[in-house]
Amino acid sequence: MTQSLDAAMQAFAPRLPLAVAFSGGADSTALLLACAERWPGQVHAFHVHHGLQAAADEFERHCVALCARLGVPLTVRRVDARHASGQSPEDAARQARYKAFSAMAVDSQARTAIQTIALAQHADDQVETLLLALSRGAGVAGLAAMPAQWQRGGIHWSRPLLAVAGDEVRAWLRARGEHWVEDPTNQDERYTRNRIRRQLLPVLQRVFPQFRDTFARSCGHAAQAAELLQELAEADLAAVGQPPRIAALRLLSRARQANVLRYWLRSQHGTTPSAAQLDALLRQIAACSTRGHRIHLKAGSGHVVREGELLSWYNRPVLDFISARDGGAPKQSSQ
Repeated sequence: MTQSLDAAMQAFAPRLPLAVAFSGGADSTALLLACAERWPGQVHAFHVHHGLQAAADEFERHCVALCARLGVPLTVRRVDARHASGQSPEDAARQARYKAFSAMAVDSQARTAIQTIALAQHADDQVETLLLALSRGAGVAGLAAMPAQWQRGGIHWSRPLLAVAGDEVRAWLRARGEHWVEDPTNQDERYTRNRIRRQLLPVLQRVFPQFRDTFARSCGHAAQAAELLQELAEADLAAVGQPPRIAALRLLSRARQANVLRYWLRSQHGTTPSAAQLDALLRQIAACSTRGHRIHLKAGSGHVVREGELLSWYNRPVLDFISARDGGAPKQSSQ
């Protein structure tokens, strides 16, 4: 169920001291204020200067001024968040931001031992994430959207406002006479999230007034399903081996083959095959009944090949892979 901001903060029990990811926008401003009020002297602010727009300097000035007024230590890190070819600008900025937060937490450990990083995404952000996942044909892991909490790199990460509507956050700030900065890009409908926020959410509010709650339940169901699929994949990968044995894979149902192969590629090789690539691999495994049957298929950022009775994955040019496999010195590659 959606909550008031105050109720959400009452339920938030982070390990202290904590750092708030502070952009200067309404959501992170509210989270920083609420945390500073509840845990005075235990809260820090982390601000990432993306360097992507002229307004970024104003964001930083706002953050500096507010943290000075609150007596909250502020760490600012400047990053190069330009996107690579084929990468979305939003994804590039997000990756740069999370990397910077982790680095700031590590840099501050000797002085403050930051235990938790709090992020200010709210219920509307969760709905947008779910709709984006649906638009891309995501599986249950994608449909689980954003987790409320997780651990990475020895740090606890938390989204305490995930059940709070965006309008509630702004109303909370206005009631206190607080100001925030507005990112000009939030009005740019070239970005899919902005189109969802400005065009779809008002319609959902009219047609399904409880959509935040019902969508959150669906995300919760998907998260449980994703956890079960991972547990099954871990057990199946232990049974089929690493690298996977083709004969052992063929004893599994097609759905379990897909699940364990996806997990193998993600966990062992850091890559994810497309649905079409995985379907082609499953068809080849089904047809792989003779010693002479070859498998050489694109999978994520590399290729899956058959080596005797095993599947292997590589992301080097074919000649380099064959040379290395056969005991020769692989050629130097820029890939």
